[in-house]
Amino acid sequence: MPPFSVLYPVRSFVRRQGRMTDSQRRNLDIPWSRYGLEVSAEVLDLATVFGRRAPVWLEIGFGTGDFLANLAAAHPSVDFLGIDVHRPGIGSLCGRLQAEGLTNVRLFCADAVEVLQCCIPNEVFDQVYVLFPDPWPKQRHHKRRLIQSDFAALLRTKSVVGGQLHLATDWEDYAKQMMTVLSKAPGWWNPLGLGTFSSRLPERFPTRFESRGLRLGHGVWDLTFIRKG
Repeated sequence: MPPFSVLYPVRSFVRRQGRMTDSQRRNLDIPWSRYGLEVSAEVLDLATVFGRRAPVWLEIGFGTGDFLANLAAAHPSVDFLGIDVHRPGIGSLCGRLQAEGLTNVRLFCADAVEVLQCCIPNEVFDQVYVLFPDPWPKQRHHKRRLIQSDFAALLRTKSVVGGQLHLATDWEDYAKQMMTVLSKAPGWWNPLGLGTFSSRLPERFPTRFESRGLRLGHGVWDLTFIRKG
């Protein structure tokens, strides 16, 4: 495999860490040893990681982790991977997972592309969620947007046949770009019809970013695509 920098030269994020509370810092110590995974060149055996064989769902950019924790609590027979780079949010989620005794979640504090390329075997995810990724609204920064054709191809290799990809954004031009990229991407199809946006998933309550967008008068666009055989 080529070096990571060759495959993905432009980052889709910057590390806006913000201030960490004492509890968030503590949760990145002991709880992280239970829930955290580190990036390496070795592909993970997810059955070993979770101690069982079960469907695996992925959330990329989970923020404070409320949606991911709620999903994990509602679906105890499913294993969950979360990937984010925001350490305060990761600390908050680790604390919640420990407080609620949730054992079916593992987390990466790393770039999603790097994790998928280096650590994840092919055809493992039944569901993938990418909710409100950084919209990079300025035209000159659009190349940094996560949802590009190469990333759609990468997600396809990591999803099972019939697996679902769920996306949401409150930036209309990013929504249109997502729809264009996924509609053209080999191996994905829109079950609602070409160019048709979906309704919000019943289990997806408004995130902090979504609520902020709604307050600012933004619309919200959801997309669902299915991995073809």
